[in-house]
Amino acid sequence: MNALGDTGDIGDFLRSRRARIQPEEVGLAGHGRRRVPGLRREEVAQLAGVSVDYYIRLEQGRGTSVSDAVLDSIARVLHLDDTEQGYLRAVARPAETRRRAAGRPAAQQVRPGLRLLLATIEKAPAFVLGRRMDVLAWNPLGDAVVGFSAMAPKDRNMPRQVFLNPAARDLYPDWPAVAAETVAYLRLDAGDHPQDPQLATLVGELSLGSEDFRRLWADHQVREKRHGAKRIQHPVVGELSLPYETLTVAGEPEQALVVYTPEPGSVTEERLRMLGSWALT
Repeated sequence: MNALGDTGDIGDFLRSRRARIQPEEVGLAGHGRRRVPGLRREEVAQLAGVSVDYYIRLEQGRGTSVSDAVLDSIARVLHLDDTEQGYLRAVARPAETRRRAAGRPAAQQVRPGLRLLLATIEKAPAFVLGRRMDVLAWNPLGDAVVGFSAMAPKDRNMPRQVFLNPAARDLYPDWPAVAAETVAYLRLDAGDHPQDPQLATLVGELSLGSEDFRRLWADHQVREKRHGAKRIQHPVVGELSLPYETLTVAGEPEQALVVYTPEPGSVTEERLRMLGSWALT
């Protein structure tokens, strides 16, 4: 596996995206038998309007001065969505990404006003995610659902819980989907912080401890976690069906408020009410 910040990140990412595009999708049908799936490098270069040599240098991580126009053309050819396109720009210009990250405080702190906001959310589980998907703060119902306060501080990290905690596969009935979503979101953080030693340590720990993580990390999927739904099999109240919304914290772009929003009048809402009462007693 490439360490964070290696030029191999952009090469692996582009190769994985080339592999998922069928030649017929871009009007290249009838180009003979292929030894590997997807588009060849010279085909991407032709469709993007750049020289083959230029594209090869970009895949090798030697295109650090690549323009927005070229990246946009490559993104169009490879059918990248907005999130993937943003990731491509980050890994294509690692020096620029490092400059943007320079000077940011290493310690992650949740300001008092945000903690007060968490406390006022009484009917929905909520918590704050920071860098590397560390869990920085939570409300009582969020704690009752996931159990953050019972974890060691180091373990209050969503990837560690998903991949290194054996109980996670029982907690999440849709564990494969949760695992893929977690890795894809962590990839975004890696693109924005290519030389973060704590992130490199986390990725190394997860890679050593989980074959599933190694496989998903090598797939180079990137995805935002703006909203969705999650099923949780709680040991006390049973299954909870929880839509969620993820909101970037104003003034703290590297923190996100995650709120599970049960459907009004649903079984999950009633079970959360029971869980809140149980937690108080």
